[in-house]
Amino acid sequence: MGGTPLGVQTIATDLDVPWQLVWGPDNHIWFTEQGGAVSRLNPETGKITCLLNLEGVLRDRTSGLLGMAVHPDLSNQPYVFLNYSGERADKSRFSRVVRYTYQADTLVDSLVILEYPGWNGHFGARVIIAPDGKLMVATGDGAQFENAQSVISLNGKVLRYNIDGSIPDDNPFPGSAVWAWGLRNPQGLVYVDGKLYNSDHGDAVEDEVNLIHKGGNYGWPHVAGFVNTEMEEQFVHDSAVVSPLRSWTPTIAPAGLTYYSSDKLPELKGKLLLTTLKGNSIHALELNASGDSIIKDVNYFQQVFGRLRSICVSPDGDVYVATSNRDWNPNGFADEKDDRILRIYALDRKYVDKQAKNAVVKRAVGDVVSRGEELYVNYCASCHKTNGRGVAGTFPALNRSPLVSGNPDSLIRLILSGKNEMPQFSFIGDRDLAVILTYIRKRFGPQSSPVTIAAIQAQRTEL
Repeated sequence: MGGTPLGVQTIATDLDVPWQLVWGPDNHIWFTEQGGAVSRLNPETGKITCLLNLEGVLRDRTSGLLGMAVHPDLSNQPYVFLNYSGERADKSRFSRVVRYTYQADTLVDSLVILEYPGWNGHFGARVIIAPDGKLMVATGDGAQFENAQSVISLNGKVLRYNIDGSIPDDNPFPGSAVWAWGLRNPQGLVYVDGKLYNSDHGDAVEDEVNLIHKGGNYGWPHVAGFVNTEMEEQFVHDSAVVSPLRSWTPTIAPAGLTYYSSDKLPELKGKLLLTTLKGNSIHALELNASGDSIIKDVNYFQQVFGRLRSICVSPDGDVYVATSNRDWNPNGFADEKDDRILRIYALDRKYVDKQAKNAVVKRAVGDVVSRGEELYVNYCASCHKTNGRGVAGTFPALNRSPLVSGNPDSLIRLILSGKNEMPQFSFIGDRDLAVILTYIRKRFGPQSSPVTIAAIQAQRTEL
């Protein structure tokens, strides 16, 4: 990492998809596991103490026990807030934020702060205690896009509560918990010098990092990323929208977000640290002096540990990350000891061999052997996997699929229009679409004919 040699230590193994890491005021790592466990980890000894096995958790793909906030003044305010998914007797789903009291290595006295519709995905679910002591909750749109622009709905929002569950008088809408809206699937929350930053999953394009303003509208589903299409310009003509600080296309699936202020790793000081799932890396995002712009983005540990879900930093500057290689959408990185919590720390130079390699791992020039493979990796592999096998029951396999090997017109229409959970990719140019579809048909067909630019243009005119 620049001039700082790093060490990486595994401090916990065989975890059930650790979703949230929090550095607690007791100098332990508090973490949730998607199946319903809440635990404390002593980073010095590796001892894990289970505080709660939450009952009634719905574990289905991205649902389960997700976000957690530990009150920073735990001795006087012994509260832990959990965000989890459940299902009622009538099969309707919900997300719920519950406050627990920490007492003698257990969590007791549950108090429901919030309950909102859960649906089948896009749960958001990060929670954090603000510097003013308020509880901030990031909620996903539930894959019901209209929720994000409705200030009546609690989905697709950042919400603000008092820690007893009441609504603060100074929220932007009287009697409403809504603090900001127009979000799709927010995955990270962190405060830096009183400013709130979040990460948000885009659809097929435009993952984002945002600076969250009181009463801010972040545009989804009418605006994705920066305003740069005719439809987006029409929307912002009548509706003020806050642009992201940074967006990514192809998408990276941003997840946990924290801030690094220590001198221990000078290359990271003053930067937001963003873990990514699809990107399999940590992005170090340098802020300008006023904190309202990202001026540099450096990518670390790409393709080293696999999917990275959550991140926290100790007061002495060590970075802790949680892998997510055994979640609902694995990408082939799973180690036999996954999922894990890793410690990343600065090595003392006097003990480092002169030939020690830095921890920044860049892709070799020969990793992508063709434009078709590059496009496939960027847009398709996170769901259908590099081997084309997909995820059973969720993302269909491409290997010898009739859709892939048959008449290309059907495949072209699907790519241009999308279907169900598959987004549309009409934003990709005709030439690149021809290249990627030809690659898919040749690799997974495997005797299929190429897809021509003319065939794509013909299907566009019919849509």
